[in-house]
Amino acid sequence: MPRPAARRELLVRGLLSLGVLAASAFLLLTSQPRLGLDLRGGTQIVLETPSEATSDNTDRAMEVLRRRVDELGVAEPVLARSGDHRIVVELPGVQDPAEAIDVLGRTAQLAVQPVTGPGDMPTTEGDSVALGPVALTGEGIKGAQASPNQTGAGWQVTVDFQGDAPATWQRVTGQAACFAPGDPQRRVAFVLDGRIVSAPQVDPSVPCRTGMIGSSTQITGKFAKAEAEELALVIRSGALPVPVEVVEQRTVGPTLGAEAIEASSRAAIIGIALTGLFLIFVYRLAGLVAVLALAGYAALAYAALLAIGATLTLPGLAGFVLAIGMAVDANVLVFERSREEYARRKRLPRAVDQGFKGAFSAVADSNVTTLLAAGLLFWLATGPVKGFGVTLSIGVLASLFSALVLSRVLLQLAMPLLERRPKWSGLHDLGRVRTWLTSRGFRLFRRPRRWLLTAGIVLLVALSGLFVRGLELGVEFTGGRMIDYTASTVDAARVRAELAAAGFGDAVVATSGDSGISVRTGPIDEAASARVGAAVDRATGGAEQVSNELIGPSLGSELRRNALIALAVAVAAQLAYLAVRFDWRLGLATVTALVADVVVLVGAFAWLGKTADGVFLAALLTVIGYSVNDSVVVFDRVRELRRARRGEPFAGVVGSAVLQTVPRTVNTGIGVLFVLAALLVLGDGSLADFATALLIGVVAGTVSTVLTAAPVAIALEGRR
Repeated sequence: MPRPAARRELLVRGLLSLGVLAASAFLLLTSQPRLGLDLRGGTQIVLETPSEATSDNTDRAMEVLRRRVDELGVAEPVLARSGDHRIVVELPGVQDPAEAIDVLGRTAQLAVQPVTGPGDMPTTEGDSVALGPVALTGEGIKGAQASPNQTGAGWQVTVDFQGDAPATWQRVTGQAACFAPGDPQRRVAFVLDGRIVSAPQVDPSVPCRTGMIGSSTQITGKFAKAEAEELALVIRSGALPVPVEVVEQRTVGPTLGAEAIEASSRAAIIGIALTGLFLIFVYRLAGLVAVLALAGYAALAYAALLAIGATLTLPGLAGFVLAIGMAVDANVLVFERSREEYARRKRLPRAVDQGFKGAFSAVADSNVTTLLAAGLLFWLATGPVKGFGVTLSIGVLASLFSALVLSRVLLQLAMPLLERRPKWSGLHDLGRVRTWLTSRGFRLFRRPRRWLLTAGIVLLVALSGLFVRGLELGVEFTGGRMIDYTASTVDAARVRAELAAAGFGDAVVATSGDSGISVRTGPIDEAASARVGAAVDRATGGAEQVSNELIGPSLGSELRRNALIALAVAVAAQLAYLAVRFDWRLGLATVTALVADVVVLVGAFAWLGKTADGVFLAALLTVIGYSVNDSVVVFDRVRELRRARRGEPFAGVVGSAVLQTVPRTVNTGIGVLFVLAALLVLGDGSLADFATALLIGVVAGTVSTVLTAAPVAIALEGRR
């Protein structure tokens, strides 16, 4: 590239990097993080349905409430059924509990009714009217959105119809339009929970019996902005099948103690530091550049989470730390490509430039597949799975910026020095791993069926764990028991320690007010419940049980179903993308390896007797992303070698691709393992399970590329 163009390109990238980092620094200095129930606690609201309500009605009410909580902007809430008629809602970091109670308690039975004349029902327009029969209910409404009123003061709510509702709306307004302007019967009322929220007159321009044509209309009434947004929210989230009553509201403390949080923070810092030192050891000054770029990545990703108001939980922060380790991958890809180019031409500036260009397709493809999955999880799923999609998307975009923009700027700035001292760069040779592999002359996949047989045996062993031991599901999936106590002295840390000693290490403990303490466990019998009470009594010096109720799963059937549908669609979208970018055989091989990784992880947890809870779900989703990335990197090299070696057997091309990408696999894997090992050894108990799941998944994802994806691709190619 000519020097003026190179300088101009460096200037543009430098200004972009400076602007992004400055904006990130501003957000970090001016924004406070929203912490989850495990780190800061929050508000607990107990709602009760009528005694005549069925169990199905209560379950449906809980799903409507979950949608309302999501609409309120509260991330990572906990909703669970308690007994037959109670729903426990825990909201982290809610600033206005009164507003939350008002929104959650609304029945939100919306009806559209024609006005039949003057009456005794007051309207927002300042008069009273009588209403005719209900013409439309909330079943015919698809969505609602608040917006400024373009024709008058205040705000309005735009309602979108669905099904037969547009035709019904046209008929109702057509009948009202037959009355003279100013006549009460020319009005149509919107009634929410028996109260008229607006009764506007049909516009004089609407002809008699023709009515208002269209799939939407506006509810007007000179609403304030907050009133319009609240009305739109309850209409969007749907009607509660039965009314609910707030029977209790209280503040709850964090479910994790200060010691656990401190230990996990220390583990994260040590893991990141070890990863940074490893990069500097392997790549020298280029490694130092990668460390600085990763610091920029961390600042950008964390600032983005603050900007969107994401709620940060301890597993979420651990996942964020892990993402820093995984963001090493793009830098390692660039550096290994640069090493290959330098071995050919011995000119460092050109080698680095070609390294970025050569690695771009692998980085782009692996990140696009991840973004596809993240976007679909956000679009189709609900609850924590949807939140994972947001976090994953932010991490991917920040990683791309870190590796392709910030790292490149820093390397170009250091290039005058590195050009004179190539050995300082760490890119001057092929590295010990590649040199050793080259000297040994390995040839892989001469008998691909043996590799597939080995993979099949591993999968059978994993699957047998599900049948022999069974997978122990956490309280989020199975429900359990919630026991409340009062005591004169409340020390949550001591209660956790006593419960762990009594064999209830998975119990969730939270303080409530000044003298209350709540213990949530999985399904236990009365004898186990008595042992829990004895442990709490020992920890507090005397506690009185206030309530002991069965609770349902916080990850309900609808949420689980939506998550599985979203995941299936995401995998299908990845398969379609890979089929277009590579070949349908390589795409199918990638998805086969992904499924194998999921089976191995689930089977390993069954054999180990570990609990599969919400934290395990987050780890499983992370492993899926890692598995696809690893296969895509190898198959990107397969695509490149296939064009260059048209006469070579496909098995030989795949074997060469695997061997050439081994340095990237080893260096990225070690960077991730440093973080996981620190979380496993030094982190809190729940994080140790999280790290265990990821450790198994990362190893499985790396091995399955060689043991499953590559042999499957060779077998499919042979059938062609």
